[in-house]
Amino acid sequence: MKICKTGILFFILIQFHPQIIHAEKIVNAQEWYTYDRMREDLKLLKRKYREEMEIELVGKSEFGQNIWAAKIGQGRENIIILGGHHGREWLTTSLVMTKLEYYLKAYKKNQKLFGYDPKLLDEVSIWFIPMVNPDGVRIQQEGIGFLPEQSQRRLLRMNNNNPDFDRWKANGLGIDLNRQYPTGWEHIKEKTSVPSYQYYKGTFPLQAKEVKAVVSFTRERKPLMAVTYHSSGRVLYWYFKNDEAAVKRDKKIADQLSKITGYPLDQPEEHAVGGGFSDWFVAEFKRPSFTPEISYFVEDTNPPLSVFEEEWNRNKKVGIYLVAKSKKLFLNSNGSDEKEVE
Repeated sequence: MKICKTGILFFILIQFHPQIIHAEKIVNAQEWYTYDRMREDLKLLKRKYREEMEIELVGKSEFGQNIWAAKIGQGRENIIILGGHHGREWLTTSLVMTKLEYYLKAYKKNQKLFGYDPKLLDEVSIWFIPMVNPDGVRIQQEGIGFLPEQSQRRLLRMNNNNPDFDRWKANGLGIDLNRQYPTGWEHIKEKTSVPSYQYYKGTFPLQAKEVKAVVSFTRERKPLMAVTYHSSGRVLYWYFKNDEAAVKRDKKIADQLSKITGYPLDQPEEHAVGGGFSDWFVAEFKRPSFTPEISYFVEDTNPPLSVFEEEWNRNKKVGIYLVAKSKKLFLNSNGSDEKEVE
C-alpha cells in the first residue's frame, strides 16, 4: 500500500478509529461543513479507500490547523482542485469533498465517471485541497471564541467591532488569501490597507502561511490544470493574461466547462486581476486554470445549503473532464480535438 510520509500519522490514527463504516456515503453536504467534519471525513474515506487514496499534509494555518490534500489515481501527471480559500465560502469545501468521495467510489469499482473511463486517473491523477483556509472557516461558522483572547480583540476590530462574523472572508490574521499570490500582487487596487474581514492583500505576497504552503505544494507537483472554487455568482472566470496561443487553447476548454456547468464565461474585473491562485498558476506554469463561482449571488455571507444539490449537479463532471482534456493536450502526441463526452 502506498502512503506518503506526511500521511503516516494520519493513517495510524484511522487504523484505530472506533467507528466502523457502514454508511454508503460519508460526506454529508446537507449540513454546515466544518473543519472538524472535513478532518473526520478524510479519515473515514482513507479507511474505506486505502488503496485508492493518498493523503498529504500541505501545511498549517496561522493558528495551527492542518491543511490537507487528497489524491486519487496513480497517474504521474496530475490536475489540482481547490476549495475554501475564503471563510464564508465553505460550501466549496463541501463540493470538493463530495467530488472526492464520488470519484473514489467510481475509481474503486472501475465504473464510468459520467461517460469517462476511471482508468484515466492512472494517467492523470487528481489532487484535492478541500479547505485552504481552516481558520477563516471556523471564524465564520463559530465566531472567535476558540482563539486566544488577544487574537479575539484584534479580530473584533478587523470586523468593525461587529460580534457577528457571518461575513468573514479572510484568514485568521485578516488577510484575504486570494490576494496573496505573487503574480500581479503589486498591482492590486487596495480596498483596505489594514487587516480586515475581507480584501486586505497583506504587506507582501506569500505572507500568509496558508498560501505559502499551497504554492510550495503546487510547485512540487506541477499540475497540468487547476480549478479553484469560490462563491458566489454562478460565473466562470478563465482568462488570466496568458499568451495568445494559450488563450485560444484555454477558451476552448472554458467553453466546454461553461456548457457542463451552465455558468457563463467572464473575465476578472480590473481590480480583481492579480494576487489570485489562478493568476499565479497561469503565469507560473503557462497552463490552464479556472475559477468557478458557485451558487446564485449572496452578499457577504455563505451560500445556503439549499443550493448544494444544484451546484453539485453543475460541477460533478468538471474534474474528470479536465483529467481527460489534460491527457489529450499534454500527454497525447498530436493533441487533436475529439468529441467531448456529453
